Amino acid sequence: MKFYPYKRLNRPITLRVTSVSLKLPDGTRDLLDTSAYSTPQRTVALGVAQHEDWVSARIGLSATLPPGATAPDTPWHDLRVMAVLTDGDTNMRSTAELRQDAPDSKEWSGDIEVLRDDHVGRAGLAVHAVATIDDVRGRSVTETNGDWTVDVAAEEPLGGLQLDVKQASFSKSSREWLRPYADVPWVIDASGRLPLVMINTDVEGFSDLLGGDSGGIENKVHELLLSQMATDVWTAVFHSAVGDLEVEPDGSPVFPSDWKGEVLREMLPDVAPGLRVEEALRSVHRRRTGDEGWAEMQTRVHYAAVRRAGASKAVANALRALQQLNREDSE
Repeated sequence: MKFYPYKRLNRPITLRVTSVSLKLPDGTRDLLDTSAYSTPQRTVALGVAQHEDWVSARIGLSATLPPGATAPDTPWHDLRVMAVLTDGDTNMRSTAELRQDAPDSKEWSGDIEVLRDDHVGRAGLAVHAVATIDDVRGRSVTETNGDWTVDVAAEEPLGGLQLDVKQASFSKSSREWLRPYADVPWVIDASGRLPLVMINTDVEGFSDLLGGDSGGIENKVHELLLSQMATDVWTAVFHSAVGDLEVEPDGSPVFPSDWKGEVLREMLPDVAPGLRVEEALRSVHRRRTGDEGWAEMQTRVHYAAVRRAGASKAVANALRALQQLNREDSE
């Protein structure tokens, strides 16, 4: 534990990646899909676009400072918020200053550039708030609690949403709540410490198909099923997270501190596009608790879930495999 000879904030900065784009040799930019970064895993995968020759990546950032950072009675002034990218393998370090979204706002945003030639694998991304304290410039006020990982080669932000996956015979399970669902292949319980996915072993061959690697069309069906399951999971965890929000005395919703908060921060940009995540949460909360607008928002929720589940890619792969199989049968 570090000790500081001055007062600091005792809560960390919350950092989110909001966009990623690659600069190509011809000067054009490829804006990557949101599947290139994962808030729960705090990972950016720059290989997702499969461009071997990209020149640099621009990562959009949004940082939330803890309460009290911009209060008028703080012992510091000239507060600055800096994004810092470090790579131990290449001994590279770069910084970018973030901008305050509005006067007295806790939200700061900006972007940082990642030069392809400066990195060979993974780099760490953190945000630090520094200020002048006792006439000493650049003193640390607070920082993120753990780095994001920027992987210049990975094709997906490994890990995805952390889940607890179990298998059971629903019709014979000791968990009585499963028995009414004996005719479905899976169910999701998003009420616990981690989202729980229960696989029904009563569905003949289903567990083998999910866990197998037999090649051919079976692999594409396996991928398609997993994407459908992931879509259901993302939908369920979003509704669980937004349905159990604490609210401030003025009625403003508060982001949960566990996985539910991470799910909301990741999905809200697609559910309520064009809004900062705090505004998006307030908009979703108003619709859910109000008289109208909640039903119409379900299309956006489903869209956000489908994107994170990789359903489009799974469907395209399955269709190509079927077309290939049909061509082979007709020859």
